[in-house]
Amino acid sequence: IAVDVTGSTAVQGPGGVEIDLAPPWPRLDLRDELIERCGIDFLSLRDVDSLSRAMRDRGIHVEPNASWGRLLDKVISSAIQPNMIQPTFLVDYPVEMSPLAKRKPGAEGVVERFEAFVAGSELANAFTELNDPVDQRERFEEQERLRRELGEDEVDRLDEDFLVAVEHGMPPTGGLGMGVDRLVMLLAGESSIREVILFPQLRTL
Repeated sequence: IAVDVTGSTAVQGPGGVEIDLAPPWPRLDLRDELIERCGIDFLSLRDVDSLSRAMRDRGIHVEPNASWGRLLDKVISSAIQPNMIQPTFLVDYPVEMSPLAKRKPGAEGVVERFEAFVAGSELANAFTELNDPVDQRERFEEQERLRRELGEDEVDRLDEDFLVAVEHGMPPTGGLGMGVDRLVMLLAGESSIREVILFPQLRTL
């Protein structure tokens, strides 16, 4: 797409930084990257209290009444995402952040999921779909617990129709969601997404 639009795989990112979109993009293990960037190991800090303490020790804001997954997402957006200027895949996310993704065989507590980052922004999110109805029900029930206890409105709700469908048989499948507006913003050399979306609510005229 970059070649068709701009004639090159190299585009200008924020601050005039040249970003090369040519493959292959590096693949970084999320756990290893967190340990290297800020010394936080999500397989060791398995509860809200210990993760919150580690975040405060590093000057990362701790949102009140946030779930473990939401807190770790804050760590990622604070310690890793701003440094992902060149195209990069982060792989192997924790189960708690990915309730619809399939567990990675032979890997403790992580799922088959990746996110693509370019210019400090998430460009895509993808994972292998969970097709184990027992595991899926357990995760939905945990999400419901978080919703009741912490007021997590963004968690996936327990969907009985979906669970019944999975019980009848769901073939191996996966999916990818891409931020098309962010891609257009990058290729157009715009610094604000308001300049590329069709109907912006706020835009400088």
